[in-house]
Amino acid sequence: MANINQLDFVVRFLQCPGMTFVLITKRIFPGLALAVAVAAFAFLLEFAEQAMVGRAWIEALVLAILMGALLRTASRLPITLAEGIRFASKPVMEIAVALMGASVSLSALAGTGLPLIGAIVVLVIVTILGSFFLGKAIGLSEKMAMLVACGNAICGNSAIVSVAAAIDADGDDVAASIGFTAVMGIVVVLGVAPLAILLGLTDVKGGMLAGMTVYAVPQVLAAANPLGRIAVQVGALVKLVRVLLLGPVVAVLSFIYRPQCATATQLSLLRFVPLFIVAFLALATLRSLSIIPDQAADIARSLSLWLTVIAMAGLGLSVDMRSVAKAGLKVNATVIMSLIILFLGALAMITMLA
Repeated sequence: MANINQLDFVVRFLQCPGMTFVLITKRIFPGLALAVAVAAFAFLLEFAEQAMVGRAWIEALVLAILMGALLRTASRLPITLAEGIRFASKPVMEIAVALMGASVSLSALAGTGLPLIGAIVVLVIVTILGSFFLGKAIGLSEKMAMLVACGNAICGNSAIVSVAAAIDADGDDVAASIGFTAVMGIVVVLGVAPLAILLGLTDVKGGMLAGMTVYAVPQVLAAANPLGRIAVQVGALVKLVRVLLLGPVVAVLSFIYRPQCATATQLSLLRFVPLFIVAFLALATLRSLSIIPDQAADIARSLSLWLTVIAMAGLGLSVDMRSVAKAGLKVNATVIMSLIILFLGALAMITMLA
């Protein structure tokens, strides 16, 4: 809540939980309702595709992102929608990802195991270093180049914000990095499945490609969904490994850029392992041990899909395509070339694991 610190919020909630709930609901509902409406329309269009041509060429997950982004770009959304849109694109997304764990068997990675984890680590390191030096060569400042490199290599905006704190980056650099990265995130989601099909990748390899290249976990679900259920499961697991590398990367950068803060960063590494990832892994473990029955897994999968489409709508509503121009030519060029490095590296790793 605006202008209320966490302690004040807790005190007010304890004093009058009903009123606090009403206030929160009033702030969140308008934007969340818009995201739900966009998601519902996306499902409607998907059903229309199936009825007219026999299959959905563009699925609801992708349609929700596109419609949200077009709506945000074409009109000035009222500020009253902002909190609800953020709620849709983050907490709703996190719940969707956690629920996905109930339908994922960790045995999906059993065939590759440590070699796959090693390949992901190598890919992240190579992408960060390659993108950083490329950005420097193009003319970006050192810190801006590092923000773009880590954003592309790990998890987009979340990585940019976390790394910015570790290297004490300028706010304008953070804004510019996030702006174009958000737009390219949508492009990557739309491009993974066609590329995987063009290259003749199996569902497992297609899932790996999505997990190794797409920015956020729910975006991986959207990117891999056209390739099948196995691709979604593998993509989510691969992406989680990338996300877990954010903590070590931030710790290393803290030692390099802010040695006086290194100890504090080491002690707070747990904050780079979000609760929804812990929940995902816990549910996946229970599913792998057959503690979660098939019927419950199917319900969790369906609910996760609906929530993911709502989150994708919220994500689209957060992206203004006009930010491409605002980011600047050097940033745009670095992000695009960094993505090329990431995709080529991912394809090389997938080939070596075959």
